[in-house]
Amino acid sequence: MAIATESFLPSLNGVTTSVCRVVESLREQGHKAMIIAPGPAPATFAGSVVRTLPGVPVRGFRAGVPTRGVHRALRDFRPDVVHVASPFLVGARGLHNAEAFDIPTVAIYQTDMPNYVQQHGPGALGRGASNLTWEWVRRLHSRADLTLAPSRPTLEELRAHRIPRTGLWGRGVDTRLFTPTWKEDPETLALKQALAPNGEVLLGYVGRLAPEKELHRLAELAQLPGTRLVLVGEGPSRNELGARLAEAVAQAPGRPNLPPAFLGPRTGADLARAYATFDVFVHTGTKETFGQTLQEGAATGLPVVAPAVGGPLDLVAHGETGYLFDPDVRGDITRWVAELVDSPSLRESMGAAGPAMVAGRSWDSLTTQLVGHYEHAISARAA
Repeated sequence: MAIATESFLPSLNGVTTSVCRVVESLREQGHKAMIIAPGPAPATFAGSVVRTLPGVPVRGFRAGVPTRGVHRALRDFRPDVVHVASPFLVGARGLHNAEAFDIPTVAIYQTDMPNYVQQHGPGALGRGASNLTWEWVRRLHSRADLTLAPSRPTLEELRAHRIPRTGLWGRGVDTRLFTPTWKEDPETLALKQALAPNGEVLLGYVGRLAPEKELHRLAELAQLPGTRLVLVGEGPSRNELGARLAEAVAQAPGRPNLPPAFLGPRTGADLARAYATFDVFVHTGTKETFGQTLQEGAATGLPVVAPAVGGPLDLVAHGETGYLFDPDVRGDITRWVAELVDSPSLRESMGAAGPAMVAGRSWDSLTTQLVGHYEHAISARAA
């Protein structure tokens, strides 16, 4: 199969992570893949050739320019199926060229572009831009033999916007990397001591630091005594967010908490250790089609607090593995986080429930499901 993706290494985000894990699992299962991605990128990954397209920077991303390189890559490789990851520009060209070669296509809906567009435009302008984006998404995905949504709320939204031929495919989590055993690692313990020298409860976030992640909500948590905010990631909001959170902490009544800690982007074992230093994992964005970091936090044995909308509805068992807060009620995020801050036993019991919840979501298992979707698309095209 050929995988045409809007994002790839060295860019780190949910789309890149999904593509990398799928390619690794496909190879382990004996399948051959080729990757078409914006450059610069590695020449190969996990034994698969990477065909690069020209890339241009857009708000911290490398957006691929959909040139005839897509056509040449498909012509040379002749895949059984084309997998388009979070299609927008590169994916649009991939769907068009696959149609010309009569190759079945599976589109993975991952980025909620219509809502992101609306969020960045004021009032009626934003709503109008969102409607136009939905028109583009509908036209784009109508060309695919199958569109897969990562969560039930997202699947319902796609169907409400008349996207045809849809199905459900979640995301895997690397339970060999993200595990509670990191909590006893000497480097983890040293990092935790540095971040919480007075035994502070660490409230952690992992992800892109950008407006669409709605990280301003973390300022509400500044009033919780004995806590410290710790953020892992990078993005265009880094400086503004740092100033905002530091000011919120400084203005809290009583003895101020330590200022927020920004650990920068992390991968592999360094990322796993960062998760393991947290006491509570907090996610703030309401535009998530899934929420991969919620799974990683749960796998590490953390209670998770996230908005009761979109992908988190499938990933957090309210009252069992964490809490879902109402993003429209000011103070609701603080209410649920405070319950966990005040109760070490509650943090322990909810954290212990996380690994059990994600135990069946390995990337190998999810890739097996994905291959089944590929086979369905091939059969549908043949019929």
